[in-house]
Amino acid sequence: MSDPGIQKIASLFPGRWERHYVAAKLRTDPLYTALAQEFRGAENPILDLGCGLGLLAFFLRANGIAVPIHGLDYDQRKVEMATHAAETSETRQVTFAHHDARSGLPEHQGNVSILDILQFFTPTEQETLLTLAASRVAPGAKLVIRSGLRDESARFKITVLGDLLAKATFWMKAAPTHYPTAGDFQRILAPFGSLEISPLWGKTPFNNHLIVLTRPQAG
Repeated sequence: MSDPGIQKIASLFPGRWERHYVAAKLRTDPLYTALAQEFRGAENPILDLGCGLGLLAFFLRANGIAVPIHGLDYDQRKVEMATHAAETSETRQVTFAHHDARSGLPEHQGNVSILDILQFFTPTEQETLLTLAASRVAPGAKLVIRSGLRDESARFKITVLGDLLAKATFWMKAAPTHYPTAGDFQRILAPFGSLEISPLWGKTPFNNHLIVLTRPQAG
């Protein structure tokens, strides 16, 4: 996305710190471009788990993806900022709500995204959430996940340190609990459809990967 487009999204937030954060995040994090590619041409609504400030929704809208998007996040403060941004910009069919994914998921049939939250769940909670999220994916639609993967790499150690720093600075409400492995995703999600796991590092030092489950078409 061009810098004017990034600045337009950043301007949706009234706080100076938030505007700088949003602009820097959109410039440096490969996540948003990757998900815009995955959801290009999507016809089904998107349930965005771990929506934070709603950056995915605003980025997808800026890239011409017009399906309804409903974001859920555990951090009430971020949800309120995302809601304010959507309302003041009159961004249609984009909504946000405070929600703890440990309590289940709302009714939904379409696409689902899970971004950067799995490390805060226990292994049992991860499996429950992934299974439930996969069940919310419509035929031909996708479950798209960004997660750090547990392995022996230096990138994984840096990922853990980054999450601990986010907790120490109060940007995240919790410290990491457990990081899944690539094998965990294969075991849990492969029965639901076609699964692809690929690095999503960009220019960051983190061990982030993109996990994409595509449900087969009906019939």
